[in-house]
Amino acid sequence: MNGILLLGGHSDIGGDLSARLCAGREVVVVARRSQDLHEVVVRLNEAGASAVHTLDFEASELSSHQRLIERAIELTGGISTAIVAFGILGDQQRAEHDQAHAVDIATIDFTAQVSVLTVLAEQMDAGEIIAFSSIAGWRARKANYVYGSTKAGLDAFCQGLSDRLYGSDLRLITARPGFVIGSMTEGMKPAPMSVTPDAVAAAVAREIRNGTASTTLWIPGRLRLLAWVMKLVPRPIWRRLSR
Repeated sequence: MNGILLLGGHSDIGGDLSARLCAGREVVVVARRSQDLHEVVVRLNEAGASAVHTLDFEASELSSHQRLIERAIELTGGISTAIVAFGILGDQQRAEHDQAHAVDIATIDFTAQVSVLTVLAEQMDAGEIIAFSSIAGWRARKANYVYGSTKAGLDAFCQGLSDRLYGSDLRLITARPGFVIGSMTEGMKPAPMSVTPDAVAAAVAREIRNGTASTTLWIPGRLRLLAWVMKLVPRPIWRRLSR
């Protein structure tokens, strides 16, 4: 019962975090286009995973989540670390006018996350679940309010789930990184206190090894101060910010 489940095999952060934790453990990597996971499979094998399995995963097919997670448990004999790292940034300008695209972002980045987190909390007896919130959800901005709103909803869900799990052998780590410089944000100008996928993965890995209870993890830690300031900015000024 020491397996790792990575939901979102194409995620920079998810791949890095899995590589940091996988030595001597079986890993199940799930993603859309699982046939394209060769690089992450090689990386995990090189990092010492005892076995790496891949499965197809379509986040928007909510009814498939229960069976997918049950299959991952069957393959490993038990999951003790679940990394929920799938998601899309989407196109804010398109989402402002395209109802279907806005709903796609909301479905993948919020509804599907709620679905898998609920199943994991029921199926896992002990260990840790890692979910990824974002500073983008702290206060919605006109430049990315569709994506930001999904992170706000996810963060609220995770705070409640953390309280539900408190005192049990299963904990939830909710990572709240700043702007992540990676494949999802390629071509975008980094924001203040930006972080890289490996920095996020390193912080979460430390928390897994050192922590004892459910927690919310700001990455970097000083981002907490920026978040506090963001809440104080008057609305008329806030709505004029370009980012």
